[in-house]
Amino acid sequence: MIFGLFSVLGAAALVVIDQLIKHWATAALLPVGQMNVLPGIVELRYCLNDGMAFSMLAGKQGLLIGMTSVMLLVVLVMLFTRKMTTWERVAWTLVLGGGVGNLIDRVLNGVVVDYINVLFMHFAIFNFADICVCVGVGLLMLVVLLDSCKKEKPAEQKADDDGAA
Repeated sequence: MIFGLFSVLGAAALVVIDQLIKHWATAALLPVGQMNVLPGIVELRYCLNDGMAFSMLAGKQGLLIGMTSVMLLVVLVMLFTRKMTTWERVAWTLVLGGGVGNLIDRVLNGVVVDYINVLFMHFAIFNFADICVCVGVGLLMLVVLLDSCKKEKPAEQKADDDGAA
C-alpha cells in the first residue's frame, strides 16, 4: 500500500513538471513558433497534436480519452495491488505520470502540446510526458528481458548438471 502511494506521488510530480513545461511552451513558443536549442540537432517548436504517437487516431478524442483512461486506471490499480520490483514500479510510475500529463491536455484542450523537435532525423515532435511513457515502457521491456534471462539460467545449469551425472 505504501509503495503504491509513493508511486502515485511520483507520478503526480511528473504530471506537475509536464504541465508546467507545457504552460511555458505555450507562453514562450506560441508567439515565436520555434526556438533553436542545439542548431541542426534540437529545436523547441510549438505544436498541437490531436492524435497519439505519430498523430495516429488524430481527431478521435473520445476514443483516445476513453482508452487512455482505462489503461491508466489499470496501471493505478496494479501499483497498489501487485507486488513488483523497484525498477518495475519506477517504470509503471513513469507510464502513469506521462499518461496522465497528456490525458489532462486532451480532456481540457482536445489536443496535446508538443514542443521537442529533433532535427537530425525525421521524427515526431514530442513532449516531456511522451518521454516519461517511452522511458517507462523501455524500462519495462528491459525488466522483462532481464527477468526471463534470470529464469532461463537456472534451467540451463540444471540441464548441465543432469548431463554431467
